[in-house]
Amino acid sequence: MSVTAAVRPAPLVVRSRVVDDPGPLLDLARDDGLVWLRRGDGMVAWGEVSRWELSGPDRFGEAARTWHEALAGAVVRDDASVAGSGPVAFGSFTFDDDGTSVLVVPEVVVGRRDGVAWVTTISRGDLASPATVPAPLAAPIGPGEVTFTPGALSDDAWSSAVSKAVARIASGDLDKVVLARDVVAETQRALDTRWPLSRLAEQYPGCWTFQVDGLIGATPEMLVRTERGLAASRVLAGTIRRSGDDEHDLALAASLARSSKDLEEHEFAVRSVAEALSRHGTLNVPETPFVLHLPNVMHLATDVTGVVHDGRTALELVADLHPSAAVCGTPTDAARATIRELEQMDRARYAGPVGWIDADGDGEWAIALRCAQVEDEHRLRLYAGCGIVAGSDPADELAEADAKLTPMREALYAAEPRRPSA
Repeated sequence: MSVTAAVRPAPLVVRSRVVDDPGPLLDLARDDGLVWLRRGDGMVAWGEVSRWELSGPDRFGEAARTWHEALAGAVVRDDASVAGSGPVAFGSFTFDDDGTSVLVVPEVVVGRRDGVAWVTTISRGDLASPATVPAPLAAPIGPGEVTFTPGALSDDAWSSAVSKAVARIASGDLDKVVLARDVVAETQRALDTRWPLSRLAEQYPGCWTFQVDGLIGATPEMLVRTERGLAASRVLAGTIRRSGDDEHDLALAASLARSSKDLEEHEFAVRSVAEALSRHGTLNVPETPFVLHLPNVMHLATDVTGVVHDGRTALELVADLHPSAAVCGTPTDAARATIRELEQMDRARYAGPVGWIDADGDGEWAIALRCAQVEDEHRLRLYAGCGIVAGSDPADELAEADAKLTPMREALYAAEPRRPSA
C-alpha cells in the first residue's frame, strides 16, 4: 500500500451541522468530486484531506485498518447524527488483486438522508469552521458528438469467448463465470462528468449513482450496507432486456422468473453472498427472487438481510463478500482464471466495490456496474458483463451486454450516437 498523506498526519477535525434543504445535490457536485446518490438522497463531496492508494489481496483489510488509524484522536462535532454525517471516507476498489484502489477523505460533504440535510467540513489539525451550502454551479455542457468503438474484443471475438466458457462449464471445469467486455467512448468536447451523472440519476433513480476517482456510473447492485449492526445485500443475477411495451414486458418478466437458466445463475450468486455473510451473523434469505424492473433491463433480484454479531465493519464484510458469484462465478478460483484468459482486458475497478464508510464502520458498498472509467477529458472506457452458465447462448449474451451498456451510452451522448462497430 502506498500512502500519499504524511506518515504521522495531524488528527482529523470534523464538524457536521444541520442545514436547510439544499435542493438537488447534483447541482452542488464538482466535475472532479465525489458523488453517492439514490432517489435524490446521499452525498456529494469535494477536496482531499487524505488519500490512500492500496493494492493486493489484503486491500480491503488495509483500507479498514487505515481508516481506523485515521480516526484515532479525531475531534468530531456531529450535530446531524445520521448515516453519512461526521467523518466519512469514499472508496473504489479493483476487481482483482492488482491495480490501484483508492480511499479518500474529502474536505467538504453536503448530504441529505431521511429529510435531514447537513454539511460536513473535515481538516487536519485546524479547527473546522462551520460550512455553508455553496451556490449551485453553472449547468454542465454536453460532450457533443460521441463515438463508440469496441475495446479489447470485437463482438465476434467476445461471442467466441462466451462459447469457450460454455464448453468449459459443460466439461465440468466450473459452474458459472461472468464475462465482461469494454467499449471505448470518445467525446467531441471535454467531458464534464456532471453531465452523465445527472442523466443517470434522472433515468435510474433506484440505482446508486456514484463518482469516485474518475469512476462514474449508476449501479443497481448493493454488495453490503451496514447500519447499527444490521446488514443488507441486494443480489442481482439473471437478466432480460425490456421491449419498451409495458404489456410485453410483463410477459418477459414472467418468463424471466421461470427461466431455469436464469434461476440457476441467480442461485449461485445468492448462495455466495449468503455463505459469506452467515459467518458473521444471522440472515434472512428469501426462498425465491423478485423481478427488478429498470428502464433498460429486468433482473432477478434477492434482498439478503441480517444481523451482524461479531462487530465487523462494512469494509471487513466487503473483504469476505468480494468477489461474489454475481460478478465472478463459481468456483471462484476457476472462474477468476477463466476471466483472466478469455476477457483479454483489465477490469480495473469495474465490478469492484465502490461506496463509503463512516466513523462507526457503517457504510454502503455497491458493485461498480453500469459504469465507465474516465481515461482523459475526451475518452472513457465503458464496461458490461454477463453471467455464463450451461444454458447460455452467445448471441443472447451479446445482446444482454449491449443492453447493460445502454445506461452509460445514453447518459453520454447529447444527440443520436454512432453505434459501436464490430
